[in-house]
Amino acid sequence: MSVSVDVSVNGTVATGWESVREEFAAFVAAEAHSPEAQLVVHHHGRPVVDLWAGEDTDGDTLSGVYSITKGAAHLVVALLVQDGVLELDRPVSAYWPEFTGYGKERLTVRQLVSHQAGLINRPEGFTLDELADDAVVAAKLAAAKPYWEPGTAYGYHAFVIAALTGEVVRRVTGGRSIQDVYEERIRAPYGLDLYLGLPAEREGRWKPILEALPTPEQLAAMAAGPAPSPLMTVAFNWHTDPPMDLIAFANHPEVKALGPASAGGVGSARGVAGMYAAMISEVDGRAPLLKPDTAAEFAKPHTPGEDLVAPGPDHFALGFERLPDVGPRALGHSGAAGGQGFADPATGVAYGYTRRRFGFPGGPAPENERLTAAVLKAARAAG
Repeated sequence: MSVSVDVSVNGTVATGWESVREEFAAFVAAEAHSPEAQLVVHHHGRPVVDLWAGEDTDGDTLSGVYSITKGAAHLVVALLVQDGVLELDRPVSAYWPEFTGYGKERLTVRQLVSHQAGLINRPEGFTLDELADDAVVAAKLAAAKPYWEPGTAYGYHAFVIAALTGEVVRRVTGGRSIQDVYEERIRAPYGLDLYLGLPAEREGRWKPILEALPTPEQLAAMAAGPAPSPLMTVAFNWHTDPPMDLIAFANHPEVKALGPASAGGVGSARGVAGMYAAMISEVDGRAPLLKPDTAAEFAKPHTPGEDLVAPGPDHFALGFERLPDVGPRALGHSGAAGGQGFADPATGVAYGYTRRRFGFPGGPAPENERLTAAVLKAARAAG
């Protein structure tokens, strides 16, 4: 039997959003161990929820956000497409000539961004130092043999997708990294606490990802569940000896410093929600980063059928995960520790949820479903 932990909920909610605080508090009270979590929501560009709970977490705490980082990376890609600098239906090799062999030369940017390249890893895997450096990963995968014929299927490129798309960005921007473009066009103008490479002056606010502490019920459920598929083992770098430790990855000094754009971002729920608010809403007098047509294109389903790596059908739009529980126009991405970020143009909601205590079994934590439902209900009532 699980035992709840006595952790208070701190922060504020706007009038009409009290039910979100109640749902957050109920989740925290039911947890066996402090999740060290933050929840922030913007509505039509205005912050309406700013909550946190934990023994060693406050609203300013920064930590690894894992694949929530992919949302930042592919917002950069969307902006370059919107600018006309990058064409989705051109071959990747037209921008990156070394990206050839095994059918890769026929793969389009659209297919690459939607996880269809088959380059989920390489047989020998990557070290943590290598995974920290997107340029190293891209160079090693450029000539690699894919795990399936490019463009014929899809599967989650968990730790490498934004190294690949980031190399395309580098080629069309005169050598500027995806991290550079993100910093200049998105993070710095809005003052976002979501970094692709944590500055030294922010180190004092950083806290490590914590080990998951499963309840007996969770351990039993994991033992009874299916083992990871062979391709999932490869994509998550678990085929190395020793297998990659996901917590060690997020806490690795080079990952933190360099901010690999697939899963190495560092931030807070304020930073995540702020980025998604800027994506779809007017913020501080600035027009939304994405025009409606661009947002709609990047939210379209692009991967019918089963994901060959991560279980589940119809997984991806363009760089973003599909979020049927939110709506067909939503753009977002989850993170391995349990976090989630998204923007929903239909309701004007921008949502950021982070947790430092790694959730079981990984991926978007179950509480996101209840929190999201409460947020969307409050948003619709607010109009």
